[in-house]
Amino acid sequence: MNTRPTPCRRVGADNPNHHFFGYYNKSTWDRSGRYLLAQQVPWMDTELQPASTARIGYFDLRDNDRFHLLDATTAWNWQMGSQLQWLDGAPGRQLIYNCRTDDADALYPGFGSTIVDLDSGARRVLPMPVYVVAPSSRYALSVDYRRLYVTHRTIGYSEASGPFQLPLAPDDDGVHAIDLATGATRLLVSYQDLRRFHPRASMDKAIHWVSHIEINPSSSRVLFLHRWTERVEDETCFLHRLVTMNPDGSDMRLLECSDHPLPQLADDFDPNAVGTFDYEKSEYQISHPLWRDDEHIVVWGPHAGKIGYHLYQDSVGGEVKAIGEGVLVENGHMSFSPVNPRWLLSDTYPDARTHERVLFLFDMETGRRHDLGSFYATPALGKENRCDLHPRWSRDGRQVCIDSVHESQRQMYIVDVSAIV
Repeated sequence: MNTRPTPCRRVGADNPNHHFFGYYNKSTWDRSGRYLLAQQVPWMDTELQPASTARIGYFDLRDNDRFHLLDATTAWNWQMGSQLQWLDGAPGRQLIYNCRTDDADALYPGFGSTIVDLDSGARRVLPMPVYVVAPSSRYALSVDYRRLYVTHRTIGYSEASGPFQLPLAPDDDGVHAIDLATGATRLLVSYQDLRRFHPRASMDKAIHWVSHIEINPSSSRVLFLHRWTERVEDETCFLHRLVTMNPDGSDMRLLECSDHPLPQLADDFDPNAVGTFDYEKSEYQISHPLWRDDEHIVVWGPHAGKIGYHLYQDSVGGEVKAIGEGVLVENGHMSFSPVNPRWLLSDTYPDARTHERVLFLFDMETGRRHDLGSFYATPALGKENRCDLHPRWSRDGRQVCIDSVHESQRQMYIVDVSAIV
């Protein structure tokens, strides 16, 4: 392991507000490298309510990080923000983010997504919120954020009329596709479909949901995590499968399943005894899958009796390779450089003693880990309002953007990795 502190600067250092981007699975930079998307909020942490508002905008990195305000939204969470992202396959400068609407007749009443064209100023609202957008910008995939709020609150959206009683595995809800040009939607795979796909006994009394949906670079394959549990209050009771399919829901493949006995389901088990990050460090956790290319997926999870970083071939019975054995020993938010797959970017969760999170690069050729910096996260932050680093590559693979609270503010930072890569 090589420790090599790298140049790091806060974006918008003169701005008095807090800023963050959210998840690690897309670039916050536009294609030109000039504009950096962000959500702006008045607090470092707060318990989110349905009316909690985040401003949508971007920093101009060639104009002293001036922040341009575009809109505001109440459809967001601390982990993923509002799913704010550039529409890379669309002409000009277009972006999309989730919003609340007045549409009571929508499939997910009150939730949608907004597309903004920065060049023309045109705006239009889609009838469903997005979870992930295809690189081609032709379609997006959606799930019910209210279901997520019940099953995995950290990545859901709250509603004033909750809590909700939801069907365990309905046949009329699941993963939906949205045509971004027309707004047309259709159900691709239902929760009942997933329950019947290579069924396990542990699914029978469990509530089911889908998260971590990702689309490969050519927009031709989709991956997701199918999760189920009998106790949503305790994440160590979650069970996981890594599944892929075509964008129309066909050719579904099961790549990994971590179904296992759950002593935590005993009546006398105390979920309060579980630490904030115990779930993220579980030996059965499958998490943070991302496409390396059109045919391979990097993920943290168990395979053949070992937990760690693995590279899966997207085929039934396909090759699975362990990555960084003995070096990459903690769960993190991993992604490959957009210009050179030699470089794997990732982070760690806070150390239980120091509360430090480490940002690093892993060299796939040499097996060497390059630690870029360590960032403190106050243990006062809980599961829902925590601030993971969620490292994201610049388009040229020379910089990394993170969210962090190490200066007692929730802010975005740019780390220069050009000297290493």
